[in-house]
Amino acid sequence: MGKSAVIVLIGTVLLAASSVRSQTPIGANVVLDPQDISVLVHETKEILVRFRGQLTQSIQFNFSNEHSEFVIVTPSVISIDAPSNGFIDKAVPVALQAQSPGQFDLVGKIIPAGLIDDAKAFIRVTIANSTAIIYVSLVIGWIYFVAWTISFWPQMIINFRRKSVVGLSFDFLALNLLGHTLYAIFNCSLFWNDHIEQEYFNRNPRGLNPVIANDVAFSLHASCATFLTVVQCFLYERGEQRVSYTAQGILGVFATIIVVSGILVGTETWHWLDFLYALSYIKLAITLIKYVPQAVLNFRRKSTVGWSIENILLDFTGGMLSMLQMLLNAYNYDDWASIFGDPTKFGLGLFSVLFDIVFIVQHYVLYKDSEYTELPGDNNADYDPGTSHLPTTPDPVTSDPELIRV
Repeated sequence: MGKSAVIVLIGTVLLAASSVRSQTPIGANVVLDPQDISVLVHETKEILVRFRGQLTQSIQFNFSNEHSEFVIVTPSVISIDAPSNGFIDKAVPVALQAQSPGQFDLVGKIIPAGLIDDAKAFIRVTIANSTAIIYVSLVIGWIYFVAWTISFWPQMIINFRRKSVVGLSFDFLALNLLGHTLYAIFNCSLFWNDHIEQEYFNRNPRGLNPVIANDVAFSLHASCATFLTVVQCFLYERGEQRVSYTAQGILGVFATIIVVSGILVGTETWHWLDFLYALSYIKLAITLIKYVPQAVLNFRRKSTVGWSIENILLDFTGGMLSMLQMLLNAYNYDDWASIFGDPTKFGLGLFSVLFDIVFIVQHYVLYKDSEYTELPGDNNADYDPGTSHLPTTPDPVTSDPELIRV
């Protein structure tokens, strides 16, 4: 066979392949636009049902009546005839009239099933009682975000002014550093990593990414601020304070879980999303126990000197506003199940607030007149085991009345 014949044959094969590809139906799909909508009770909003792609057979699109008590859909059935050229590109307007508050997915089905892709034939509907509550909730969210964010700084400022970290629990710091670091890894991975985000959507086809920009910003700031506080422990007077063996053991357990989870991912037993969930569970456990060491240290010293009450006041403010926001949203969307049906988030907020109350009572009631109580290991050369007070020679730092009541 000559060279020219080979060239002709190759050209013919390529042309035939191209012709086959061009004649292969690409299939049609249906999408609800938008896929997320908010509407007030008794308000009507319009959405579009978009059909596009190859269609050789007439179909019927039916909206589910599962949530008919919340919304009236008009029309609830859409009939589409097969176009003469076999290709459809059509948008059908549909009216949603809200009847009562709620949050749900409104889903459509194609008959006959499987003829076109209906994976995106759904819309997340949020029906609210009041627009004012929506805006109030938004403002509250930003206030507690700011309160929680700046709550890390008073302790660093006090450490800097006193040039000492005596009175600050190293166990609390160590647990807090690990917890916020794991939280930051979880948020950054799910927010920025497309592969992990796709894993999440594969498991939650109609879900939204649970991590938003605020979560990323807060967790990164919290990790950095806690790390800077840990650095201060190496720069300033700390006495003989150290991370207790109990805390070291707890941290060791968490480290083992992280390593084992990493091995499971490396052996493809787990997905990366499973690994991130494991980190989030560790963060949850740390949230439940991290306040205990500081409360115990305050109790042993019978004093809160060297530890920032402003941190607790800001945390208390953030926690109360967070729970208030959850209650407002539950009322506005008639979604009390988010609190009482799955009480984890609300319970964690309440748990933190209760610990904040313990700290407030310690600072302003139990130990309000106590300047400082030495314990063995506070590294004061004049410490006398027979007394519970400072030596008579005043300390130029701790004798400052503005610093004693922190």
